[in-house]
Amino acid sequence: MSRKPWDLAFMAEPEEVGALRRIMRLHLGIWGLHDISDEAQLCVSELVSNVITHVGLGTPTTLAVSMNGTHLRIEIHDPDTRALPTLMDAEAGSETGRGMALVDAVADRWGVLLRADRKVTWCELDTGLTSPSGHVDGAGVTRAEALLSLYAAAKRPRAENSSRLGRATAEEVVIDAITDFLHWLSAHGCDVDEVLDRAQTHFEGETCEASGGWGGG
Repeated sequence: MSRKPWDLAFMAEPEEVGALRRIMRLHLGIWGLHDISDEAQLCVSELVSNVITHVGLGTPTTLAVSMNGTHLRIEIHDPDTRALPTLMDAEAGSETGRGMALVDAVADRWGVLLRADRKVTWCELDTGLTSPSGHVDGAGVTRAEALLSLYAAAKRPRAENSSRLGRATAEEVVIDAITDFLHWLSAHGCDVDEVLDRAQTHFEGETCEASGGWGGG
């Protein structure tokens, strides 16, 4: 899976926080990183709120998201190189001072980089990936890997174990398997189109559930 870096410029306003959270959730869903969606959204909220509180409303800011090895890297760029975020022990019930403490609690690491024209506050979250372009194993993925391993051995004796197949070869094995299942359905009098529609609906439902639903914010 290709996870290309992306960034988004915005004005630091409270109403932007919800939109940024939704964008983050959407992109992580596309990247297959549902498991860290809540933590990533929290980090975005707190880092942007930190700019609003300590740099000022309407500050031109940029959210940048990328992969650093198997970690998700979230960066917030703002033009103030003097107002540096600090980790504080906010008292219980305190309205301020908790932002970086929350980031510190959920992120594996965080820090601040100073450039000539801007400050970059960043944090990184462990994705659970085995490689930057890999996937996070879930129950469905694990079952599919086991089936593909058996299928590849039966139909493509020279193929390697499916967990080590190249992407192009693995896709061909998947296509072969789906085609054979469609032949089986047709031979048993099943409506192939209906089964495909139900499978697609099931897949979309599981994906939506994993990413927190369609309308969360």
